[in-house]
Amino acid sequence: MLLSCYQKKLIEAGLDEAGRGCFAGPVFAAAVILSKDFNHPLLNDSKQLKEAERNLLRPIIEKESLAFAVAAIDNDEIDTINILQASFKAMHLSLDQLPFAPGLLLVDGNRFKAYKNLPHQCIVKGDGLYTSIAAASILAKTYRDEYMQQLHLQYPQYGWHNNKGYGTAFHREAIATHGLCAYHRKSFSIFSAAAIVR
Repeated sequence: MLLSCYQKKLIEAGLDEAGRGCFAGPVFAAAVILSKDFNHPLLNDSKQLKEAERNLLRPIIEKESLAFAVAAIDNDEIDTINILQASFKAMHLSLDQLPFAPGLLLVDGNRFKAYKNLPHQCIVKGDGLYTSIAAASILAKTYRDEYMQQLHLQYPQYGWHNNKGYGTAFHREAIATHGLCAYHRKSFSIFSAAAIVR
């Protein structure tokens, strides 16, 4: 059973990202504010859920949340500012879009770049502990997966409809065969990873 809040005094927004370790595509982040009494029996860290379960939960989260927002940083900017800073920036952009400011940010992971004057709490594996972070992980993941499905139509050779840009054996083999495309992250050690399958 996930915890509904970290504390009871301030309104909390859960933050998480998706796609940080990918070879291709943007990194997505979501910010979600839930009521203290919101829960769902399926709600969990997005990585622990099947795709169908994430897709079922997404509209429920969007409908039942007090506020939510999703933002992305593309691969070119990731190459410019690095993936960690891009993850922070995507989270900040999602917070910019919220209709009102929360009082506390619950961030999945062990690092975060402070946003304005809002206090934050980093929570390792927080997406498996708190409802708002779990909800944010599901939105970030489903929005990113949907985006990669669209990119797959342009570049079907990389199998992004299945691997979503992650460095699977199929993806690495496709890179070794076809090279990189405009959506690959050039700052990542992709060619050395692709060479492993040779």
